[in-house]
Amino acid sequence: MNKRRHRLQMVTLCISTTMVLVLLGLVVLLGLTAHNLQKNLRENVEISVILNDTLSVESGKALGEIIKTKAYAREVTYISSDDALQTAKTEMGIDPTEFTGFNPFSPELTVKLEAPYANTDSLKQIVKALRQNKKVVDVAYTKDEIEGMNRILDTINIALLALSALLIFICYTLISNSVQLSIYSRRFVIHTMKLVGASWGFIRRPFLKQAITIGLISAILTCIILGGIIYALLPYMPRIETIMTWHELAITAACVFVFGFVIMVLCTLLSVNKFLRMTAGELYKI
Repeated sequence: MNKRRHRLQMVTLCISTTMVLVLLGLVVLLGLTAHNLQKNLRENVEISVILNDTLSVESGKALGEIIKTKAYAREVTYISSDDALQTAKTEMGIDPTEFTGFNPFSPELTVKLEAPYANTDSLKQIVKALRQNKKVVDVAYTKDEIEGMNRILDTINIALLALSALLIFICYTLISNSVQLSIYSRRFVIHTMKLVGASWGFIRRPFLKQAITIGLISAILTCIILGGIIYALLPYMPRIETIMTWHELAITAACVFVFGFVIMVLCTLLSVNKFLRMTAGELYKI
């Protein structure tokens, strides 16, 4: 009967630990995915470098190659005045030259930025440096949109950080309570082993082995469940692989295994030590 009860406790502890680790895994995966999504948004920020009308195509492309070597430039595209005119005709449905008598567009370079440089402070320095070039007439970018985007992303980062801290605390508390309840039912076994002269290390050993086993099993089950959730989402989010790669999945799995192992061992150690310090009278009172 005791063995059956012990096995039932292990199964219950494994299930509760798995549920908590699933919650933790979802938080880690959400954080990594949000980071990639923010990176993609910032990498789509671009600035337009308006070039001198007298500049040849070769000179314009050469300047683009120079800019491309800069740390802030992720992608540089040269757009000739004729290309800009053709794009305007397609988008507007009319030919601007019919009204102006000449091509009103200047050649330009479209520069997409690396994510760390997609902020107003960095952009000011970039624009200042580009405007010093004699081949450049002006540099344009949507300052208000970039500032608004960064404000929203900073708010999301703070919210995710607070949510992660809260959920990690909740996860620790739930697992700790489950482990303590499991060891509580065996507190008199611990006391009996003390009476027969067993060392604390010897008493802890079976509990730690059990904790490691449950932690590993729970982590494996968690990874299977998370994999099933992601697989189920694929038909509804066809481009999810662009922000959720194998790199993010591997980090999530590693976090699940590390947290499952560390938290189970830590909680078991604290709980066993607690009962090891108690006398027989104290054990009957709790």
